[in-house]
Amino acid sequence: MNKPQLLLINGPNLNLLGLREPAVYGRETLANITAATRLHAEQRGARLLDFQSNIEGELVARLHLCHAEHITGVIINPGAYTHTSIALRDAIAAVALPCIEVHLSNIHARDTFRHTSLTAAVCTGLIAGLGARGYRLAVDALLDLQDANK
Repeated sequence: MNKPQLLLINGPNLNLLGLREPAVYGRETLANITAATRLHAEQRGARLLDFQSNIEGELVARLHLCHAEHITGVIINPGAYTHTSIALRDAIAAVALPCIEVHLSNIHARDTFRHTSLTAAVCTGLIAGLGARGYRLAVDALLDLQDANK
């Protein structure tokens, strides 16, 4: 049986984790979060690929590669594009894969404009406000869903 292959996508400004607003996002770097998420995926028998960009079109293009790369599920933190990007929303819908949206902070406890996610409606689920743990929970959710659908 082939090993599940997950794609972790992080959007704008997440490359600054550890430096950017630590009271909101914590002090962990994106590299550390990604490494911990990759290790967790491997412990669950999956492979994790990752991608980060501050450019909307690059995020869309990366999603378009999912089928060619045999991706079985997507974990995405769209960053600010959560609230603004119809293009990213449409790309998630177009690839039609299980997708978990993750946010380090609780977007519903922040500025009013952050309460609306344009991408959540086309995602399988949403995890917000649990910090870096949310990424590992997203791995578990995707793999558990895939196991249930076998």
